[in-house]
Amino acid sequence: MTTNLYYIHDPMCSWCYAFSQSWTALQQDLPPDIEIVYLAGGLAPDATEPMPLATQKIVQQAWQRIEQTVPGVRFNWDFWSRNTPIRSTYPACRSVLAAKKQRADAEAEMIRAIQTAYYQQAKNPSLIETLQACAREIGLDAQTFIEDLKSTAIENELQHQIQQARSLDVYSYPSLRLVRNHTAFPIAIDYLNHRVMLDEITTIRLK
Repeated sequence: MTTNLYYIHDPMCSWCYAFSQSWTALQQDLPPDIEIVYLAGGLAPDATEPMPLATQKIVQQAWQRIEQTVPGVRFNWDFWSRNTPIRSTYPACRSVLAAKKQRADAEAEMIRAIQTAYYQQAKNPSLIETLQACAREIGLDAQTFIEDLKSTAIENELQHQIQQARSLDVYSYPSLRLVRNHTAFPIAIDYLNHRVMLDEITTIRLK
């Protein structure tokens, strides 16, 4: 009997960044027979035009709410003055898949690298050069990374993961789905106490 815990995310999702501490704690306490599977949900398709001011305001309001409700999570607000924000997260999603292709355990490392660049260093992860720097930082071959990032295979994998997320009835991030015997159980996200999620997972496993 296989049990998978699907973590559906977007590396540029501010609420995923807010969830990172609780998510790390949950992974450490999970039973060893539960396999963790990452799915890139794809928050915003490819774009090159600047993010509309109304959208910028919505994102900034999310940052404010996170800082007010999740202890220890802070954003580098210099991002908004140093960059031209672009509403495009697909490149960052592809970069996570490209990292995993080059090295299996690089998936989570790349997510952390993107979040650090974006939220702490005020860099723009909608730009290829930022993503390449993140890849280099975690020890990947930068040229291979760029080739994979632009490949049809990675694009196809992203579309496959997006469709998989939809098949699990996921439309917002972060989301967790425990899949046991081909049945998907939604696990309520808790940003403050990972044990609440662990208890829910344990209850489902004992059914």
